[in-house]
Amino acid sequence: MSGGERADDVPAVMNDLGRRARAAARRLALAPPEQKNAALRAMAAALRADASSILEVNALDVADVKASGALPSFVDRLTLDQKRIEAMAAGIEEIAALPDPVGVVTARWERPNGLWLERVSTPLGVIGIIYESRPNVTADAGALSLKAGNASILRGGSDSFRSSRAIHAALQRGLAEAGLPADAIQMVPTADRAAVGAMLSGLAGAIDVIVPRGGKSLVARVQEEARVPVFAHLEGIVHIYVHEKAELSMAIPLIVNAKMRRTGVCGAAETLLIDRAVAAAYLPAIAEALVAAGCTIRADAEARALLPEAEPASEADWSTEYLDSIISVRVVGGIDEAIDHIERYGSHHTDCILTDDEAAAARFLAEVDSAIVMHNASTQFADGGEFGFGGEIGIATGRMHARGPVGTEQLTSFKYRVHGRGQMRP
Repeated sequence: MSGGERADDVPAVMNDLGRRARAAARRLALAPPEQKNAALRAMAAALRADASSILEVNALDVADVKASGALPSFVDRLTLDQKRIEAMAAGIEEIAALPDPVGVVTARWERPNGLWLERVSTPLGVIGIIYESRPNVTADAGALSLKAGNASILRGGSDSFRSSRAIHAALQRGLAEAGLPADAIQMVPTADRAAVGAMLSGLAGAIDVIVPRGGKSLVARVQEEARVPVFAHLEGIVHIYVHEKAELSMAIPLIVNAKMRRTGVCGAAETLLIDRAVAAAYLPAIAEALVAAGCTIRADAEARALLPEAEPASEADWSTEYLDSIISVRVVGGIDEAIDHIERYGSHHTDCILTDDEAAAARFLAEVDSAIVMHNASTQFADGGEFGFGGEIGIATGRMHARGPVGTEQLTSFKYRVHGRGQMRP
């Protein structure tokens, strides 16, 4: 099926994908760790072997997106190079080296009647991943799902359609080499938007959880329409708070890295909060470094008194995920005001405090209700690969089950095993 197929063909094609994924998931749930790891290593090797052909089709995707006038940050998310392909392959190998998350006995106890109970980890089943411009999600999502014994159905965006299909072909070769079903990692063979709706319906019960990776409109649609559980974050409105006990020599390069390393990732800092006690001494130097790196500053009135070149910040700026070379800056009257600002405007994704005061850091880490809370570290570390997960299928900001980077452990559920010797309930 191609992107030109009729919309009325999509439901039948998607339901067939669901049936095949469910059958593959039953096999994967019983696959030994050695077989899954062999498949993952073969996938990594196939990616490296196919690097030239993947880069060729990615160049076509990038050219089309540039011609459409997309933002540089969007183009960056789509663009692959040899280094990024190697990072994908290395990430898959790191996933292979992780402990197997399936079949782990997480608790065991005996009841007074002699029954023994165990709680043991199990795969979720079939993971549906809907994503937009990042072709590397194809490798991350497929590999992480496989490691946790889950089948996956991947629906990449039209912008990265060629790139994602080329990566997917390498993953399926790895599955075949290890004797696992090719249906364990499937890619929706059309860019038709009707496929998204079909996945959100659950494909007649075939999909157990949906993970959206993309812009706010995509995630909002998934959260509104999905009839199965969703692991997601709507926005990454990420804050860095410079406490009065922060060390300026550390703060300057760290803030520049958090904002400018890659502006289009969800862990990029979007708002800088600075303590009034050090604003006059610190803010001009911080702003100078940001501007030198190509960043535009939008500041409140108090910060603009110190930074005459800054643009005025509007109320909307405090709740904007720029995903661009722009940062909003606000002077706050201490840690209470900083935490209040984050609670009011934040998205519960990632927030950071810079300070040498351990008590202040402990309070910030305890009181800020975000999936990832940091102390003296760049927010660009908000990534499953940097957490040692080998990659991530996404970052979740909800409070149920998975929160933060969703790795292999978060892609499992559990069941109870009960062992008896003929006991009957009176």
